[in-house]
This record gives sequence, C-alpha cells and structure tokens, in this order.
Amino acid sequence: MASFGWKRKVGERVSKAAAQQFEAEAEKVDDGADKDDDVDWLHAIKKRREALLEDCAAKSKRLKDEGATLAEQGRHWEAIKKWDEAIQLTPENPLLYEMKSQVLTMLQEVFPAVQAAEMVVKLRPLWWEGWQTLGRAQLSLGELDLAVRSFQMAVHLCPSERPLWSEDLAWARQLQQRRQAAQDRKHREEEARQEVLHAPELQEDYDFESDEVLAACTAVAERQRRYEELRRTAVVVDAEGNAREVPAEEAEGDTSTSSPSKEQLVKARGP
Repeated sequence: MASFGWKRKVGERVSKAAAQQFEAEAEKVDDGADKDDDVDWLHAIKKRREALLEDCAAKSKRLKDEGATLAEQGRHWEAIKKWDEAIQLTPENPLLYEMKSQVLTMLQEVFPAVQAAEMVVKLRPLWWEGWQTLGRAQLSLGELDLAVRSFQMAVHLCPSERPLWSEDLAWARQLQQRRQAAQDRKHREEEARQEVLHAPELQEDYDFESDEVLAACTAVAERQRRYEELRRTAVVVDAEGNAREVPAEEAEGDTSTSSPSKEQLVKARGP
C-alpha cells in the first residue's frame, strides 16, 4: 500500500530561498498591522463628531429661521413643527424654546407655553427676555404671583427696559390688586348674605303690638338692601392701583383696566 509520507518529504525539499521570502512577506504584514495600531482613532472620532455637530447646528439654524418666517405669516402650527425639529438637533438652544413659547401663548396653549418658557430660563437664567416670555405665559395661565416674580426677575436683569415696568409688571400687579379687591368684595357679600339668612332679630320673640317689631323689620330690610347692592356692583382698579366699586354696567364699559398691547409677530430674539 502506498505511503502518505510524501507530505513530509515535500516540506523537506522546500528551498531555503523560498522560506526566506515567506518570512520577509510576513514581516511586511506585521509592519502594516503596527502602522494601523498607530492611528489615533480617538482623534478621528472627535473630528467626525465635530463635523456632525456643525451640520446639526447649520440645519437647526435654517429650521429656526424658517419657523420664524412661518410664524410671521400666521402659520403658527407649522412654525412650531419646524422649531421642534430644530430642538431635536440642538436641544440646548434657548432661542428655539423662547419663540415656541411665544407662539403657544398666542394659540392659548398656555400650559405647554409655560413649559417651553421654563426651559428657556433653565438654559439661560440671565436672559431677561426669557423671563419676560415666561411671565407672559404664566399670566395667560392665571398664575399672577408667579408672573409678577418672573417680570421682577426680568426688570432686575435689565432695568433700563421701560416696557417691562410700564406694561408687563404694571399689568400683572394691577391684576393682582383686582383679584384681591374681588376677593374682599366676595367676602363682604357672603357676610351680608349670612346676616340676611341668620338675622339676629329673627331669633327673638316679639310682641307684635310693640315698636320692637317695626325696628326689627327695618333692620332686616336694611341688611337685605346692602346685600342686593353688593350683588349689583363690580370692582375695578384704575391705573394707579386704586380699587373702587361701580355698577356692573359701568364696569363693562370701563376702559381704564384694558390689557396692554401685545406684539403679534414672533421674532427670533438675540442672545
């Protein structure tokens, strides 16, 4: 039977020159591997990341500008969609949240508007326009005390901005005073109502032939009259913050408590 020892014999006949050639080629492969090991992969990844960030910033700016244009055209929901896309690319840009909060306030989406404005002051706490936008959103939500505080922060950061004093802060404080006056009036109205329902004169027994009955009826009628007058009046607060009660019809036509003018166009505010 034939032997298979030929494999070993072939290996023995390999020339020395061929073996040296194989060794040289193996060394070249090793040298190439060493060169690959010398590549600064961290630096390459960093450069690639910087390039991606630059692309995101450029696209975010384009989306922000497109949203501002749409908002000025009255296409508010389309503008919000653009800004949401920009936020996905640059989530730490407070300008995007600030413009979004303005538009949401116009659309009476007050709770999301407050949330967006809160992100503004969180990302840039020293930006007075962010506090102004937050105050306006809080005012629309009915949070008067929070709105006053936000406007005060804006005034503290930029005391030279006169509209903050004359419009935003003054209007919020006037609403506070009006609310307090209305609460006081409601309290007095409830007291008058209770006096009518539980008049002390009605708890006593009288001799119907005496003058005490007439006096008791007169007292009850007077309480009823005061209660009815309170129900027919309304509280108004003038520009100086003075509260007064006027007939309800007069209060409806009173223009002294009208709200300040509001900007209709949304602008891309600067940093």
